[in-house]
Amino acid sequence: MGGSQVNQALVRLYFEMRDGLRDPLAAWAKLTGNSQLYQRSRGERRVPLDDATAAELTAAAIAYTAACHGAEHVAALATSPLAPLVGGLGGAVLTEHPCAPEQVLGPRFSGPGPDDWARAAHVLLWGENNRLVRSADTPWVIAGRYKGQKVVAIGTHPTRLSDETLVVRPGTDGALAMAMGHVLLKEFFLDRTPFAAHAMERTDLPFLVRLRERESGFVPGGLTGGAYGRLSLYGAEAVEVLLPRFDDGPGILRRGVPVLRDGGELVTTVFDLLLAAYGVARPGLPGVWPGGYEDRAQPYTPAWQEAYTGVAASRALKTARELGVTAEKTGGRCVIVPGRLETPHADTAYRAMLALLVLTGCGGGWAQAGHDGVPLVPYLCLHACGEDRSDVGALSWALAEGLFARRSARSVLLEAVAAGWPMAPPPRVLALPRPIYPLPPGVDLLIGPDEHCDLSPPDPELVAETLAKLSGATVPAEPAGPAGAGRMRLLVDHAWMHEYGEALPTYRPPGLGLPVKPTQLVR
Repeated sequence: MGGSQVNQALVRLYFEMRDGLRDPLAAWAKLTGNSQLYQRSRGERRVPLDDATAAELTAAAIAYTAACHGAEHVAALATSPLAPLVGGLGGAVLTEHPCAPEQVLGPRFSGPGPDDWARAAHVLLWGENNRLVRSADTPWVIAGRYKGQKVVAIGTHPTRLSDETLVVRPGTDGALAMAMGHVLLKEFFLDRTPFAAHAMERTDLPFLVRLRERESGFVPGGLTGGAYGRLSLYGAEAVEVLLPRFDDGPGILRRGVPVLRDGGELVTTVFDLLLAAYGVARPGLPGVWPGGYEDRAQPYTPAWQEAYTGVAASRALKTARELGVTAEKTGGRCVIVPGRLETPHADTAYRAMLALLVLTGCGGGWAQAGHDGVPLVPYLCLHACGEDRSDVGALSWALAEGLFARRSARSVLLEAVAAGWPMAPPPRVLALPRPIYPLPPGVDLLIGPDEHCDLSPPDPELVAETLAKLSGATVPAEPAGPAGAGRMRLLVDHAWMHEYGEALPTYRPPGLGLPVKPTQLVR
């Protein structure tokens, strides 16, 4: 007997049909075809099953489902041992990977492998990374420290694998990241310019943005499609832009940017807008600006973040400076290892963290490789949750256009799918590494660790071998896509991002979230 467990009535019925038909595929077809008998057989206690039979049962379900209903009706969470096999067959690999890296770094970006961490000069373990430092990746973190690598852990709990730990209040990581960005922009872009060439060549910072007149100022209206010859228009005419603020309710920041006239339109650069968003003042520009790093009233200074995160302003300042100096001296050998963030607005926090890498020329330092998996939360929202009554417009900023007024998360999701946003159909075979609820109805075989599942995860190699025999072909491995090309983006120019006030990095405090934020559907 192996380590697999199976529902006893299910396996008994499967054996009866297989022995009579002498064909695992036909047995599975007959078993699931009699829906009343099959459903009654589920839910009984699980009994041990030998590895070969567990693999046969799984392979039969996968092969039959793929042949008769389509491979996308076979799904597995990305952390399941069966995920590579499901992906290789063209099934749905469900991921909890945040959308922010693709938004900022581009689709299919390539991040550093664990061995690259050992060669990095500076590592930020950011978020709930206890899963990392207790895993097989731990030796790479230790190896880097032996080589003089600086490791800083940022999260709600300390870790023993770091030189320093910044303990932040749950859900406030974005505030710390924004304050660090404020320091980097001030000291490494205005006071000195060590990253200017990188910003001109590899980021969207020199790109021109249209400004639209709104109330008593202007709001960003979208990219013109062209880059300016410098990062900034500073020295030209200046106007006041209205930018979102969420730390004190859905408010408005009034900050000045230099502009040029392009035909009948006013334009500024992404860099000038970024300085305004982060509150990095320059003489002569209108608006309300922080008076310095010690200003606690205006976002996003080191002193401002202290009230939210609990991290001393001096430590936020020191951490930002160390990141900037190390990136400058090493040519960008700094890495952020992201962990789980305890906030429904984790996507905005991740973008603020990613901005630190983009600004310092460390775009390859996000230690979480991109992939094309199907996002788990929208998948469950569409296939398992039914209709909801949440108003996604409640999260829009103060000057929003009303795109989401009285709209539910599910209706926006359906609109996105209709417009081509990738979404797999409901599953008939679903493999999970841990319990997840609610589950989609109509699943014929639920593979997972708890008693509510039909079968505990079988050996993936045995499943692949059995599947190859049943289908008469070799099961391909999940292909690895190429790294994305193009410039890194700090302005995500999409109507939904503008509507939510998240086109530029910002901070949203922890609070009630929605099953699906429209900003999570932007690619």
